[in-house]
Amino acid sequence: MSDPMLPTERADFSAIVDRPPLKLPGGARIVVWTIVNFEVWDIARPMARQVLPAPTGQPLLPDVPNWSWHEYGMRVGAWRFFDLYKRHNIRPTLSINARVCEDYPRVAQEAKDLGWEFMGHAYDQGPIHKVEDQRGMIFKSMDIIEKFTGTRPVGWLGPGLTQTLDTPENLAEAGVKYIGDWVYDDEPTVIRTKKGPLVTLPYTVELNDIPMMIVQHHESDHLYKRFVESFDRLYEESAERAKFVSIAIHPYISGQPFRIKALEAIYDYVAKFDGVLHWNGAEILDWYTKTANVKFGAAA
Repeated sequence: MSDPMLPTERADFSAIVDRPPLKLPGGARIVVWTIVNFEVWDIARPMARQVLPAPTGQPLLPDVPNWSWHEYGMRVGAWRFFDLYKRHNIRPTLSINARVCEDYPRVAQEAKDLGWEFMGHAYDQGPIHKVEDQRGMIFKSMDIIEKFTGTRPVGWLGPGLTQTLDTPENLAEAGVKYIGDWVYDDEPTVIRTKKGPLVTLPYTVELNDIPMMIVQHHESDHLYKRFVESFDRLYEESAERAKFVSIAIHPYISGQPFRIKALEAIYDYVAKFDGVLHWNGAEILDWYTKTANVKFGAAA
């Protein structure tokens, strides 16, 4: 696409203190947005993440140890997630590679049966920058998920939050209405594209088990500690304006037996507070578009 827009051209700078405060329905104060990530790691390619570095640091193919690490999440860890959210009557957003519907239909079907929201997360796991036909991949991903669930996704999260400068146009054209890749605010915002607006939802990149556990190597209970400290501050601020806190997890990381307790404790803690809504991305989008009078389809 010629002359792609820069991020600064898509969104004007806006200090949160200069905006009218957002108000949630029914006197609610804060939204907890849970994002579960289900992915496909192609054994023919280098693995998307590594828990066990290759000997002497040389990437090896096939990378069976790290592929198997991810596979544990789909075989075992995901089912700990399903049990947790059933107990709390929470229906998370599922950031899903469309290929999961083909390679792991048992797992995808369970999420569908439980009423989870499916959010586009590319076809399989890898940076968007490496995809030759990005527009085609986005449409393919959206079409596969729509066929599997009966509903076209309204949300998108790039693998590793990756985008190129023309990704927003491709997403808007494919029917995406909200994205989680822009981690620059505590509130939903609207960005411009040549195919109409996109809503950004407040995805918190540091409340994600990949940077916390795999990159920074924190102890298992740090997920609980960091979330609670974030939640407490935002809940305090929510006395004046609506607040949002997200948590992003992966079954091969937080679904491990030595980490699941910390994740469970987060929801036990939040349950002690009044005015908390557990909304998925589509529910946040629906509320915000009505509140902010967002009109989709009109080009920037």
